[in-house]
Amino acid sequence: MKPFYKQIIKFFAFLCVTVVLFWLVYRDQDPAELMKALREDVNYTWIWVAIGLGMLSHISRSLRWQMLTKSMGYKISFMNSFMGVMIGYFANLAIPRMGELTRCGVVSKYENVPFSKLLGTVVTERVFDMIMLLLLTLIVVVTQFKQVGIFLDNNEDIKEKLYGMFSSPVTWGILGLLVLGLIGFIWFLRKGSFFTRLHHFMTGLKEGLLTVKDVDHKWLFIGYTIFIWLMYYLMLYVCFFCFKFTSGLGPLVGLTVFVLSSYGMVAPVQGGVGAWHFMVIAALMIYLPHTEGIESMTKTFALLTHGTMTLLYIVVGVICLLVLPIYNRNNRND
Repeated sequence: MKPFYKQIIKFFAFLCVTVVLFWLVYRDQDPAELMKALREDVNYTWIWVAIGLGMLSHISRSLRWQMLTKSMGYKISFMNSFMGVMIGYFANLAIPRMGELTRCGVVSKYENVPFSKLLGTVVTERVFDMIMLLLLTLIVVVTQFKQVGIFLDNNEDIKEKLYGMFSSPVTWGILGLLVLGLIGFIWFLRKGSFFTRLHHFMTGLKEGLLTVKDVDHKWLFIGYTIFIWLMYYLMLYVCFFCFKFTSGLGPLVGLTVFVLSSYGMVAPVQGGVGAWHFMVIAALMIYLPHTEGIESMTKTFALLTHGTMTLLYIVVGVICLLVLPIYNRNNRND
């Protein structure tokens, strides 16, 4: 099957999952009530603050990526780094995890950097981002242990999946078979031209992964990473002040909602749609009194907050798609 058709099939498969999840979350929501709340109950000043914080996180991510590529001897411009990052976020709205490949592809095209090396730097980024998420998860578990327990008790399917993932012999058996299959595949192709190309690709990927050890200012790299996640967190937390019913919730509540919502973004759906909303609504319901209409209000909060992030990715991503070739053409002419 041609790659183009595979991508089309992937797109519609993920889209179907996204639509089903979103419908399951919002199937009981009254559209008229939702629109009324968005018109009358929202302080949109904080939405603009959230957008500003989001932009700061993306700028920091772009600067951090520059540091990694520079450590390999490739000096990419900030504008190409930033536009590549934003186009990547935009691509994730079409196919989950496509953004990493897309931003490496566009920057490789205009900066003449091997794709495999750029991909290695992105994998390095993801490793550090995962470390940050795990550290924040640990903080939430330690400080909000009771509330996390309530969340798991209220969502038995999630708890069972978490326990089953690490205790099931099937999981470990599949991992073992994958490792053996990979070893056998490499052994079978070790003398062919495909293996040669694969070897070059893996060498570039490894070089990209190891870039962090050659970064000139390691503490600055760590600082960028912390700043990125701080802005992510604040982007969600300031949205609490958009609504009266969440404005009294403290920073630790915001951190709990943020961490749980981050795991919702891992789901294989476009932009975390549905999964992200479910995690935010379930987390907020732990801390809010179960009064009439409260679930509807949490759904409004989730829809507005996620919609803000998505709109930012769409608008800036499209602008970057249009500006990227013009910017690079002008630079070549200069």
